[in-house]
Order: sequence, then C-alpha cells, then structure tokens
Amino acid sequence: MFTSDLHGVKKKYERLFKEIKEEKPDGVFIGGDILPSGVNRGRDPEKFLENFLSKHLQEIKDSLDKKVNIYIIMGNDDPRIYEKQLKKMADEDILHYIHDETETFDGLHVSGYSFVPPTPFRLKDWERYDVSRFVGVGAVSPEKGTRTVEISKYEEKHTTIEDDLTELSKNSPPEKTIYLFHTPPYETDLDRADLDGKKVDHAPMDVHVGSIAVKRFIEQKEPLITLHGHVHETVEMTGNWREKIGSTLSFTGVHSGQKLALVNFDTEEPENATRTVIDVES
Repeated sequence: MFTSDLHGVKKKYERLFKEIKEEKPDGVFIGGDILPSGVNRGRDPEKFLENFLSKHLQEIKDSLDKKVNIYIIMGNDDPRIYEKQLKKMADEDILHYIHDETETFDGLHVSGYSFVPPTPFRLKDWERYDVSRFVGVGAVSPEKGTRTVEISKYEEKHTTIEDDLTELSKNSPPEKTIYLFHTPPYETDLDRADLDGKKVDHAPMDVHVGSIAVKRFIEQKEPLITLHGHVHETVEMTGNWREKIGSTLSFTGVHSGQKLALVNFDTEEPENATRTVIDVES
C-alpha cells in the first residue's frame, strides 16, 4: 500500500490507518511531505509526530495479528530538524525510516531517498543539485534559501542526486529492490506541473519538474518498482498515475485535492497495481 504527500492532514492519515487495519498489507510506503504545511503549518510538527503519528502507528502494531511494515521518508516540505523524531520511532520499531537506507522486505529490498532537484521554495533541507549545478528557470539554488539543519559547504555545493543514487544502488540488487523516492523521474507522466505559459524574466518555466538523475537511474538499473510523490497535480494533468520505463513500473501516490490516493500493488505482479481515490470525509 503506497501513498504520498499527506502534509499532516489528519483526516487523510486517519483514513489511511483505517485502510491498513482492514487490508492488513505486508508493507505500507509513505513517500514524503508527511508533516503539517500550508494552512496546517501552525501545528507543531514535533507534537504531530509524537502525539499523533507515533501513537496511531503503535496502536496499529498492537491491534493487528500480523506485522505490517511501515516504510517512510521525508519530502522537500518537511523540515529536516524533525528527522530525529522519525529515527526515534524507527529505534522503537514503530516504523522503518529509510532515507538513504536499505532494508529487507518479503525476500526483496526497500531503499528510500528524500532529495529533490532545486525548486522555487525557500526550504532547502531536502534539495540537491540533480546531475550538475544547473538550476531551472524560477528555481532557487540549494546554496540559497533556508535550512533547519547545518550541512557542510562542500555538500551544499557539490553533492548531486546522481552521485547519491550511485552509492545507494550498491546496497542491494536494483532488480530486487523497491525504491521509495520523493521526487518523480523527469519528463514523465509523474512529474507534470501546472506551469503552462508561466515565465520568469521572459524565460518559460519547464512543466516537468522531476529528477533527470532518477530517470537515468531507472533506465540504467531497471529496479523492480519505484514509488514517487512531490508533484500533486501530475495525475490531473496527464491522466496517468503509473509509468513504465524499460522493465520498471513507477507509481505516484499523490492527489491534487483533499482526498487520499492509495496505490495497492503485489510485488510479484506489479503490473496489476490499482489506484483508489478515497473521500476522507466518509
């Protein structure tokens, strides 16, 4: 079971918890942008993690008669200063926090990766240069903006998503690995933003905002399955929530509105995956 970009909306989480209890999946994947944002920004993310998310996931763990593995990463809208709470929850065996980590799952492997290419947004905790120090029209360099945790100037200036994925791919055979990304692959049906006709200083903005490095990684390594979020409107823009790149099936777990999008898939038959959009008020 996969979803992404819940942005701390409790009704979406509560419906997700309900689905987990009813379906009892072997694995649940949550693809970043997990904390309150926008109109919910006033909520304390630390309290959200400790008093809401941790509490409910522990309750699920205690109530079910089987182990449900919860895999989670942060996204570009999540201040990294709260990463320590997720690591604490992982230490307590409430969930698996897998950014830049690889774990075994059902005879396979799961790897996670939170970073996205440069965006127009000011928070840069989870932004990296993609394959070079190029910054697209309208985006703000990772060397500018704000951060909630300190990193070295070298990392800020020289580390790329491409370099990170080269290292991450060494952890397990990609063809036997599910990759949980926040960013989608570039120029696909999963990274289409609503930027048509928009310009900055007369230069048109790219309507595709995903990662070139992730696209190349999928093409070259052919992982089993890749999961993505980040671009809320992409399904509305393209009509597609899945993409096949070579032998790899890639899914997005986002929704542009106030409903919960859930992708259900079987690792042995990923081509039969389904997407359900659920009214969280029901």
